[in-house]
Amino acid sequence: MATPSYTRPLVCAAKRLKTKISPPNPSPQCLHQTRNLQQQSLPPQVQSELSQIRLPRAVQATYLAPLKRQPTHNIPTCDLQLRSYSVRNLEVFADFALRAAYFLHLPASGPVPLPKITERWTVPRSTFVHKKSQENFERITLRRLVQIKDGHPETVSIWLAFLRKYQYFGVGMKANVYEFSGLGVGADLDREAEGIGERLGEKLELFGTREHEKGDVKGLEEMVHGLPFKGQWGAMAPMGANGSVPVASERMGVEVVGEEGR
Repeated sequence: MATPSYTRPLVCAAKRLKTKISPPNPSPQCLHQTRNLQQQSLPPQVQSELSQIRLPRAVQATYLAPLKRQPTHNIPTCDLQLRSYSVRNLEVFADFALRAAYFLHLPASGPVPLPKITERWTVPRSTFVHKKSQENFERITLRRLVQIKDGHPETVSIWLAFLRKYQYFGVGMKANVYEFSGLGVGADLDREAEGIGERLGEKLELFGTREHEKGDVKGLEEMVHGLPFKGQWGAMAPMGANGSVPVASERMGVEVVGEEGR
């Protein structure tokens, strides 16, 4: 028989003092009174009221299978794959995902068990003459599939964000989302690209330039194509990339100083 919780501190203290202490035993009188209370019958009115009391629906739902909505057109919009090394964590989070899909009015099916992934490694415990002493390791990844059909893309994104926020520990997620559009998808993409260009404005044209060079684009082009810039990286050398090597008078500036400047 386990020791009552109120006697544990006394037993621990007795062990430290190396003395013996026995847990208190209830007296026969107390046992007799307890049996009389258990055998005493309740009034019929109280028994009927107790029988009508039920748990809240939210508590009852945890003991039942998750509810599911039936799809209308059976068009898949999202495939959620759950992976884990623990069956308990995987089943708990799959149940949570199905309940969240029901309250978001998303028709969900599953969880469908997928083939498990088994990985094995053999590692030597030591080297040289102890190479034959090896150790084997194995890792098994369990998977479940939850599929959403006939769901709106925005609702599906809200469902995935909710699952990421309350993700269960030890469970990984991988979602494949499908979106459908009409035949004029090319024109829609062109209009979207034009709208992005209008919103960006001049920032897209000046991408990659420095702050002090935004207004002097022509001066920058003249500097890049000028002879001093080309000569700095060796284009004017005999084996350089520049086809026409200028003469000495062009490579260096010559200034004639007259008698008045001396």
